[in-house]
Amino acid sequence: MFNKLETVVNRYEQVGIELTRPDVATNNELFRKLMKEHSELTPIVEKYREYTAACKAEKEALEILNEAGGDKELKELAEEELKEAKENIAVFSDELKILLLPKDPNDEKNVIVEIRGGAGGEEAALFAGSLYRMYTMYAESRRWNIEVVNENETELGGYKEVSFMIEGAGAYSRLKFESGVHRVQRVPDTETQGRIHTSTVTVAVLPEAEDVELEINPADLKIDTFRSSGAGGQHINKTSSAIRVTHLPTGTVVECQDERSQFKNKDKALKILRSRLLDVAQREHDEAIASDRKAQVGTGDRSERIRTYNYPQGRVTDHRIGLTLYKLDQILNGDLDEVVDGLITHYRAEALKAEQEN
Repeated sequence: MFNKLETVVNRYEQVGIELTRPDVATNNELFRKLMKEHSELTPIVEKYREYTAACKAEKEALEILNEAGGDKELKELAEEELKEAKENIAVFSDELKILLLPKDPNDEKNVIVEIRGGAGGEEAALFAGSLYRMYTMYAESRRWNIEVVNENETELGGYKEVSFMIEGAGAYSRLKFESGVHRVQRVPDTETQGRIHTSTVTVAVLPEAEDVELEINPADLKIDTFRSSGAGGQHINKTSSAIRVTHLPTGTVVECQDERSQFKNKDKALKILRSRLLDVAQREHDEAIASDRKAQVGTGDRSERIRTYNYPQGRVTDHRIGLTLYKLDQILNGDLDEVVDGLITHYRAEALKAEQEN
């Protein structure tokens, strides 16, 4: 670990020198790249400096203890400083191990969230609407921007499908563990016998793909236009501004009808298509290089049931980490941090374990 830290410190100092060069300051692309690297290295270097300061404090406290002789007051003071230094060394060491873990290159990206009603018909569609509200409220609490891409509402106000973009620093790092099957257990309003029904909703969280990451051949695309409409034929557009893009080689279909402008809908649809295709490519790559991904929470499979929302008991359970919270209302109102933090902590622990085994 310490060899790696010395390399990081050397690189940090080198980048700092390069940023002062006039030729770098006039090269916007290089300057942005170096500034990004500098900001990523800064927390590691600062924590390493805290660690070395604690090591120095430990050494000085030991020297004072050895020289204290019969001075009881000085000895007690030195023992107290030694204890504090050792505690700091342990804490800073653990924090450095986490900071040195390989970073997910997608963590700082914006995300595209796709929610679809699964088993349960109208009840599943209604819960899809509840999850859509939960994620938008969570995004608002973190001051992220939300932009609807496509929505297919039902007569009762649920969603067969809804897609939206969330733009904000670290959006993917906080939401990437939400992909999977979300299960709801509750008594529907239409149930006269008071029986609890179980329905499911699937959630997909995709990092927004940049143009340079995946090139799409225009010849591989079939683009259709149609008139957008809401539930029950409401909000019918007089012009064919809605867009349907089909990627012929994979059969992937994306629709966008949120904007009145055909051009804007096409741009959004292509963004989602690029992100979906990149997500598939990354998954295939991961499976090819590692059959056993130790640093992963669950399998990451979107067919995996990841969480249950039980209304009668006011309970939410994340099955991947065994976390149960009796705060259903707060979570559905966007208070997701405790769940997200639990998942991130678990992921880091698994990643540290994998690093130590390798």
